[in-house]
Amino acid sequence: MAIQWSDDLAVGYTMIDEQHKALFKAVNDLSDAMWDGKGREEVARIVAFLGDYVIEHFGAEEKLMAKHDYPQYEQHRRQHIAFLQDFSSFKTRFDAGDVTTELVIKILDQTCDWLRVHIKQVDKALGSFLQAN
Repeated sequence: MAIQWSDDLAVGYTMIDEQHKALFKAVNDLSDAMWDGKGREEVARIVAFLGDYVIEHFGAEEKLMAKHDYPQYEQHRRQHIAFLQDFSSFKTRFDAGDVTTELVIKILDQTCDWLRVHIKQVDKALGSFLQAN
């Protein structure tokens, strides 16, 4: 298992927490597929889903921030953009045929590390703001 959900990662806003859990499941599915030798098609399907779902999740968070006039909106959004750029560069390599265990591990490591830090610091602040407002 690449990343595990725990209550200390909850931001206190149901939609965001449920989407985070879905992201964790996708990351773990990718890890399992790689380690189980499931093949390029399965790994590619999960990488594509993960990329699409991250965009959907970030969009939902950004709509909430805009709707509630979140004062840290721009800083939060910039972090989303930076992650998407990094993920996109990995996905471009993957789609071009650079399907190696090393690349998948890099995708997993970066995604897991980023999610842990982003949720604990940035998303928790958003959750607190949403609960107060």
